[in-house]
Amino acid sequence: MRKPSASMQSILERLAREDAGLPHPTDVAAPHGRMLALLNNLRWNENLPKMAEARTVLHAGMPSRLVVPENDAGSDAILHVHGGGWAFCSPATHEGAARRLAVACRAPVLTIDYRLAPEHPYPCGLEDCLAAWEACEPDRRWSIAGDSAGANLCLALMLRLLADGRDMPAAALLFYGVYGADFETESYVEQAEGPGLTRAGMRAYWNLYALPEQRADPLVAPLCASDPDLARLPPLYLNSAELDPLRSDTELLVARLRAIGRSDRHDLCRGVIHGFMQMGNALPEAQIAFERVGETFREMTP
Repeated sequence: MRKPSASMQSILERLAREDAGLPHPTDVAAPHGRMLALLNNLRWNENLPKMAEARTVLHAGMPSRLVVPENDAGSDAILHVHGGGWAFCSPATHEGAARRLAVACRAPVLTIDYRLAPEHPYPCGLEDCLAAWEACEPDRRWSIAGDSAGANLCLALMLRLLADGRDMPAAALLFYGVYGADFETESYVEQAEGPGLTRAGMRAYWNLYALPEQRADPLVAPLCASDPDLARLPPLYLNSAELDPLRSDTELLVARLRAIGRSDRHDLCRGVIHGFMQMGNALPEAQIAFERVGETFREMTP
């Protein structure tokens, strides 16, 4: 039986105390759900890594957050697409993750405030990601990164760029992504009740984002992409969380990549739940995960 690590269990007990009685964000009106997501993430944005620069900017017409690490190597930059079920979170909720990503990769990270469902369902968020990508300045070599629904949007963005014959990112860093809408995978069944993200929660997120008839579109569910398109993607780094209903999404994607001869790195992060990289100020496994991301990013972008 899969169990949380000791450090993950300690955080789960803390969350049970601090969040007792709070509804799930999808159970309240979207504006209230977003405020819940913001307030719940504030605890992970304490004791932030120091930056050489951290400021709010307007990028492709979207309020965005730029963080530049003190160890910036000067050649690369990362467009960061935050997670949150396509409906919640923001550059503010992911400030800590963006800073840790910047330090690990030795590159500036730009997190965009794309439009959110249900007010703006598919394809609005993807269109914003495309606009943000096109607005990236050519003075750096740009890659992309995203967690959960953000990883979905990153992969969909690359498929859209392929279809349009446009320039691709140098690399993509994809953390515990949602890539399909099959709720009967091994991990959906095994982790249906969590801890953390549940199968019911993911159903609710999908219902906010895309109609059932849209979920066979690779730009909605990238596991539906063709082998030739997957073969043309730039170098990928993928990780998954062991105690996550979405674990199988990444495992299925990795199996597809292996079957067509690709060797993109996949790290299964044991003993942790979905979203664990948000907890970088308190969870050792999150800190280790960022170190692995940085190591792989430098290998992919020499």
